[in-house]
Amino acid sequence: MSPHNEVKLFSGRNSRYLAEKIADAYGKSLGDVTVAQFSDGEIQPSINESVRGSDVFFIQSTFPNADNLLELLLMIDAAKRASAHYITAVIPYFGMARQDRKDKPRVSIGSKVVADLLKAVGASRVMTMDLHAPQIQGFFEVPVDHLDSSVVFIPYIRDLKESNLILASPDMGSSNRTRNFARALNLDMVICDKERKRANEIASMTLIGDVKGKDVILIDDIIDTGNTLAKSAQMLKDKGALSVRAMCTHPVLSGKAYETIENSVIDELVVCDTIPLQRESKKIKVLSVATLFANAIKNVTEFGSISSLFNVNENKSA
Repeated sequence: MSPHNEVKLFSGRNSRYLAEKIADAYGKSLGDVTVAQFSDGEIQPSINESVRGSDVFFIQSTFPNADNLLELLLMIDAAKRASAHYITAVIPYFGMARQDRKDKPRVSIGSKVVADLLKAVGASRVMTMDLHAPQIQGFFEVPVDHLDSSVVFIPYIRDLKESNLILASPDMGSSNRTRNFARALNLDMVICDKERKRANEIASMTLIGDVKGKDVILIDDIIDTGNTLAKSAQMLKDKGALSVRAMCTHPVLSGKAYETIENSVIDELVVCDTIPLQRESKKIKVLSVATLFANAIKNVTEFGSISSLFNVNENKSA
């Protein structure tokens, strides 16, 4: 990458809503890409302007269906074959992130497969946010910029100006994330310890800590079916919590998730716009990560620091 090369931003079809905001915050228009689709569903992206010698950023979250990932891979391949100088895959939501290990015999490690595919088609760099497991960065043989949504959520929490806040982790896996929030905000935390029968089905749940008389904020990276958050919130209320909010970076919200959240005791669910909402809900508030990604892209192209963007005392408006 060179500071003298032209920077060009492109987007796939289903992440254009966010890519346009990132491009606006960066100060450029999105490049021209069209995606032809054959009658059988096969797709063929086409870059309609020169990228020769350019530093190219493709903005595309890889949420289901699989065409989002395939579209990203094909765009990267097209840019490589058109002699782009440096290609960065900007993936606000990195799909397959929950498949980060072999937890039983004869299963794939989906995160590693995606990392290999991105490198194989010509990605020079990957930029993403709040991986389900940070160690996924080790699957890549190219640089990874791992952005942190805390600079979006923490200012929001501070603006609540409530004196009896406490943070909660909905499971042991999110405890480190919640602890980082608690340190930044100088708050206490509790943990909802759950045991699963199988994926998306909880067998039992217990609370580690005391929430009586507290306004609780649950912290997580992904909300999928919403069952874990709904059950956690109900348990917290049963243990004496005055109110329960939840903050989750990636709103996967599959199946009956919207109904689950709306029928739960959760007062508010705050998410980022890494994935588009399927519909609006009176309980769901969306915070944008566009400025954070635009600043990260600018720092990459100008050889600036990425970690400096995560100082929550200096990035209240990020």
